[in-house]
This record gives sequence, C-alpha cells and structure tokens, in this order.
Amino acid sequence: MTRTETGRTVRDLMHPDARCVGEHDSLRTAARMMRDLDVGALPVCGDDDRLKGIITDRDIVIKCCAEGGNLDETTASELAQGLIWIDVEGSVDEALTMMERHRIKRLPVIENHRIVGMISEADLAKGLPDDKLAEFVHQVYGRR
Repeated sequence: MTRTETGRTVRDLMHPDARCVGEHDSLRTAARMMRDLDVGALPVCGDDDRLKGIITDRDIVIKCCAEGGNLDETTASELAQGLIWIDVEGSVDEALTMMERHRIKRLPVIENHRIVGMISEADLAKGLPDDKLAEFVHQVYGRR
C-alpha cells in the first residue's frame, strides 16, 4: 500500500458513496441529480456498473446548452470525459499528482472495479497542509 508521509490514503480524504448517473440517462437527469446532491460533477456508470467517465455542470452548460442541444435527448455518455481514476488505497500524493497532471478538480475513487467515492478540491482543502494545497491550486489553475 502506498502512503504519504502522513500515512493517509485516498480513502482517508475522499467523499464516500459517490452516486453515478447512468450512461443512458439524459443531461436533464444528470443536472437534477447534481442539484439534489449539491455536487458539480457526477461519475457516469454503464449498464455493467463500471465507470465510463465523468460529467460536470460546466460540461452540460458549455457543450449542450450553449450549443443549442436538447437536455432531454442528449445522454450523459455523450459528454462523459476521461477514465482517470485512482484506487481507494492509493496515496494522497498520488491523487494530487494525477489531478495536477490532468488539471482536474475531481477524481473518481475505485475499489474492486467499482466506484466508491470521489476526491475533490474541497476534500483536499480539508485534509492537506497549506503548502500542499497551495501547490495544487497553482498547478491546476496557474498554468494555461
């Protein structure tokens, strides 16, 4: 098991029990789930209950609404991006490195091929020393 110098794994910081939107669900369904769960992103899971990607509220607005798309006809899988994830026993440092490298603010957490949580900026803000958090913010937001 890989651990940081503080001995913490992703399991220690993640938000557990991430809810998935189905790959065939509409963007309207995804948007309502985000509203009801008070989240800005949802994992997209297939009929096989496996992670297919992630969709954000920004994806819905920029890639569907702004383009004149139909929220009821466009499916979550059409906008799902990336299969970037981390194992639940991965170190917090590994999660930071992945999030910085891919310039992402949310990272699905997998255990036994199933999603068990998400790690987000808010989780990092609560669990990291100020210097590590500042470096993360610089890496994700600072470079263009």
